[in-house]
Amino acid sequence: MTTPSRRDRLRPAELLGISAIIAVVVGLVVLMSTREPTLALVFFGVGFIVVVVVMAMLQLTSTSDQDDNDMLGGHKTPGDGEGDGFH
Repeated sequence: MTTPSRRDRLRPAELLGISAIIAVVVGLVVLMSTREPTLALVFFGVGFIVVVVVMAMLQLTSTSDQDDNDMLGGHKTPGDGEGDGFH
């Protein structure tokens, strides 16, 4: 098995970083409009969780068949080609 590339290893950190930035913006908007730090903190937390979940779901839907084969060890998909040994 090969080791993942640097880009593959940093992908979760990118998702968390982008989510944190968006959550900070949401928290600041709520803080500036209501002037209540507790409410801003709640919206920061909820915003962070929502953005992480949405981005993870979008990333799952954007994977290709090649990515799936790579995760499975590069095996051929059943039914690809003649005499591949799958029945």
